[in-house]
Amino acid sequence: MRYWSLSFLLLAGFNLFIWYQVITGAKDGLNLYFLKVGQGDSELVQLPGGVQILIDGGPDKSVLIELAKALPANDRYLDILIMTHPQTDHFAGFFDVVERYKVGAFIATGREGETETWEKFRRLLEEKQIPIILVQAGDKIIYKDSRFEVLSPDGEMLRDKELNESSIILKLESEEVKALFTGDAGFKAENRLLSAPKADSLNIDVLKVGHHGSKLATGAGFLVAATPLISVIEVGQKNRYGHPTEAALNRLKIAGSVIYRTDENGTVHLQARDGKIAVYPEI
Repeated sequence: MRYWSLSFLLLAGFNLFIWYQVITGAKDGLNLYFLKVGQGDSELVQLPGGVQILIDGGPDKSVLIELAKALPANDRYLDILIMTHPQTDHFAGFFDVVERYKVGAFIATGREGETETWEKFRRLLEEKQIPIILVQAGDKIIYKDSRFEVLSPDGEMLRDKELNESSIILKLESEEVKALFTGDAGFKAENRLLSAPKADSLNIDVLKVGHHGSKLATGAGFLVAATPLISVIEVGQKNRYGHPTEAALNRLKIAGSVIYRTDENGTVHLQARDGKIAVYPEI
């Protein structure tokens, strides 16, 4: 398997541009879909201009059901898949995605998965000839006026013994809106961001809540810095973990964030244009 380094491409003077012109055209503005995939994570990002990025794939083929609702029937292309970390509730659904859709590139950190499922998926990427691009903090994905920045993991967090803390944390800026995608990152990764020189850049409009609303993520100090207007929790109904926890929900309420949950609201669709955000929960 050949790996590509995104940081190398940027240092060499290139931005990552992988695109596909959808025949039917993209929806106006920026579209964010927080997909209802049960106890797992999956977010579809449609950038202005038509680029489509799927962050995590959920635990099973339910991601296909939600993608079919969001995309036209003849749209079978995803520019980029991003795996925040190699746990099955975040990537197992990618098996069905790469069988059903043509994919431009796969982005990960290079952190090894803990199960045979991850090895099987890596072999499938090779069979499908989908290039793997490795990223760390500081890397960027830029398309026209939209910009993703990888805030975490840095080298230390990538080696952390807790796999969740090595999650890719992505900040998106597009249509005058800022969104943060946190994977399963917890207090440790959050606190490291708070101690970084650019901690003030955490201020956002939309938060994908970390680790399904675990009590060990979305800390009070982190929320003071982030001040999300809208927070979305991706979580399964009656899950055995007790997610989302009252502790996390209370911290979000104190922060003044409007909370949506995929177990109660279904897939949550946010559409942004010129700094204004419209929310379309499935119910």
